[in-house]
Amino acid sequence: MKNYKAVLIDWDQTIGDWDYAAYHALQDLFAQYRLEEFFPSFQQWFDTYEEHNLVLWGQYGKGEITRAFLQRDRFLYPITQQLRLDIAPRPLIDLADRIGKDFLQLTNRYFTLLPDAAEVVRYLADKYPLTIISNGFGEVQHYKIAHSGLQQCFKYILLSEEVGINKPQPGIYQRALELNGVTADEAIMIGDSYNSDILGAQNAHIDQLWIRPSSAPKEQTATYEVTNIRDIMQIL
Repeated sequence: MKNYKAVLIDWDQTIGDWDYAAYHALQDLFAQYRLEEFFPSFQQWFDTYEEHNLVLWGQYGKGEITRAFLQRDRFLYPITQQLRLDIAPRPLIDLADRIGKDFLQLTNRYFTLLPDAAEVVRYLADKYPLTIISNGFGEVQHYKIAHSGLQQCFKYILLSEEVGINKPQPGIYQRALELNGVTADEAIMIGDSYNSDILGAQNAHIDQLWIRPSSAPKEQTATYEVTNIRDIMQIL
């Protein structure tokens, strides 16, 4: 293994349990906004939202859409699809905007760390300078990091909307290398998302440590792969 001088690390679904927070926030919103008027069940709304949200985040990472568009459309699209509308009337647009605003606040309320994440982060922080690289929205990420009990473990926090460059574009990784005063071959990126974290690091010629989901296609590979975050301590 190389003698790495800096570790770059994703936040959501690598350290913080975004899936848990999002699911519970969406359950609250379904009841609060009486979305059973549009959908026969919460699960149908959630499934439509989740599929479209993944598409939007992919587009956001490539710089094809803005944060404002993502924030509105991930809640507007499921309703317009359900109602088979080509053009959304203003009341539905306003509804989507209200849901989107409340969603961010609720995900903070339900914030929690993934199992073993705190132990691994503290272990890594004792050995390397750590830099968070995240596409998450600033007001949400700063809250979660500040309330995680781990903020002191990170030397730098790079959020895409503050840097002006999203993962997987290499520019945000270059910024991390410059801040740490290291070259690409002296750093490694840890993350759960192949399209964002792993491809982004590859684009910047940085080694990758992928927390590989069981559903990932076999053809997707990284420099190092683990299925459990604790296994990182056997590699770094």
